Amino acid sequence: MRWTKSAEEAIAKVPFFVRKRVRKKIEAEAEAAAATEVTLDHVHAAKQHFLKKMEEDVQGYRLEHCFGSGGCPNRILDQNDFPQRIEEILKKSDLKSFLESKVNGPLKFHHEFGVSLADCPNACSRPQIADVGIIAAAVPVVGANDCTHCGLCADACQEKAITVAEGMDAPVIDATACVFCGQCVKACPNETLVRGKEGFRIMIGGKLGRRPRLATELKGIFAPSEALQLLERILDFYVSHNQQGERLGEIVERVGVEKIAPLDAASTK
Repeated sequence: MRWTKSAEEAIAKVPFFVRKRVRKKIEAEAEAAAATEVTLDHVHAAKQHFLKKMEEDVQGYRLEHCFGSGGCPNRILDQNDFPQRIEEILKKSDLKSFLESKVNGPLKFHHEFGVSLADCPNACSRPQIADVGIIAAAVPVVGANDCTHCGLCADACQEKAITVAEGMDAPVIDATACVFCGQCVKACPNETLVRGKEGFRIMIGGKLGRRPRLATELKGIFAPSEALQLLERILDFYVSHNQQGERLGEIVERVGVEKIAPLDAASTK
């Protein structure tokens, strides 16, 4: 639906973590009123609704995703159903009912459990400040083909994690600097570098607010099935140790990440 310039300017001031939801609700209400475009009046009406009746629109969780299959040129994995599988787990957890039992007062959007999925380490969906951040990853490894020492892999690496020089049998990858974006593999013309483990990096406990905190990354690259299993265990940890509806980051600070039940066969980098 078309938006007027003033309406677009107003929606841009809405906090980013609820902007998509607010925009969707405004458009739905404008359509219900048979409007052909969204105006500033529609935005103001929605603002009053959210200020007075925000709890009605709180669903207990929010799932953020970047461009996905629709257009990210840096997308690492073809997991088109992965966001849906994450949402199924979140819905099953009935987090709104849980938060209603813990929070003293009406629920606000900031009480929601946030999961952010990023298709590459550029992390446009801000996984570092979500309760759970999930970032696609592909570990580069040296394959069977000889290195031509062209240096294209090193040129493609923004982290300067690859060393290539004459006399070396193969590129040397600094695993402490690599962010597992897979760009070096794409750049290698001889398939000397190939993809090894594919999956997701997982970080937990990020948040903004009065006491902001960057998420803590868990050790390992997790296959899609492992990542989903780990999300369920993180949710169990969150529910078990939550006292007053606080964010996961506060629980991590108080209890420690080691209390999260480990996977039976955790992957490592």
